[in-house]
Amino acid sequence: MLVAAAALLASGCGSGPSLENQGEVTAPPGDSKNLVVGSAGFTESDLLAQMYALLLDKAGYGTEILSVANRELYEPALESGQIDVVPEYAATFADWLNAKVNGADAKPVGSPDLDATMKALRKLAAPRGLTVLDPGKAVDQNAFAVATSYARRHHLKTLSDLGKSGLKVRLAAGDECVQRPYCEPGLKKVYGIDVTGVDPKGVGTTQAKKAVQSGQDQMVLTTTTDATLDEFGLVLLADDKHLQNADYIVPVVNRSRAGSEGVSRALGRLNTVLTTDDLADMNRQVDSWRRLPEDVAKTYLEDKGLL
Repeated sequence: MLVAAAALLASGCGSGPSLENQGEVTAPPGDSKNLVVGSAGFTESDLLAQMYALLLDKAGYGTEILSVANRELYEPALESGQIDVVPEYAATFADWLNAKVNGADAKPVGSPDLDATMKALRKLAAPRGLTVLDPGKAVDQNAFAVATSYARRHHLKTLSDLGKSGLKVRLAAGDECVQRPYCEPGLKKVYGIDVTGVDPKGVGTTQAKKAVQSGQDQMVLTTTTDATLDEFGLVLLADDKHLQNADYIVPVVNRSRAGSEGVSRALGRLNTVLTTDDLADMNRQVDSWRRLPEDVAKTYLEDKGLL
């Protein structure tokens, strides 16, 4: 099924209607009763996708979940309607769309200011047939971790410390890290870190953290809601120059298929309860306790009275 889905995405992304012909900005918001919820394939995204699907099921929609490992694939699929809703991170998605629309050298529009970020994001998303729903309380940021022993040996507490050390660093991250401004380019430009290469093991995956634990790599791209760092003997280095923006979690929907008040209302129920600490705890249950994301998501929503 996943192979078929990948083929569908590949064909759809290349042959979907042009923006000029979609008419999604002026057409009435759609309310398809069968929706595809996308996940970016890492634990937190899986958990959010599961919660979105459960809340939509509760509201009377039929749902299926499709995991697509990177934004370069799932965003065009979202535009074309092959995926109807995905959990996103406001500042990161705003900057990604901005680069797509205005070029890789475009001035970033994401910032620590949530209102300004949301305004920029919605302005960029609307012409592409996308609607960005309201953010909740939960926020996640990209973060970088090293082995605790490595940090102690080289007296590292911040990313600035690492840059000043002159140490050569091989970074375990997603393959898109080589291009994204918050990742390899930002580490070099903002902190002067000598990144010698990116080991494409994913964002905060067990494989990536093990690579740093073993010394194969020196640093891993993860998130501030990663609850398993201690288990791998890793510690976060503080982002003391604020390379990362505060990324509030927002649902992004295909307007022509899922732009209705019903979808917005169903997903908005999560905004009243979900916190950053809740996300970290759920991540821990999946990554450390080996519980299934669907089970953790269902239990959480039940405990909060949403199911």
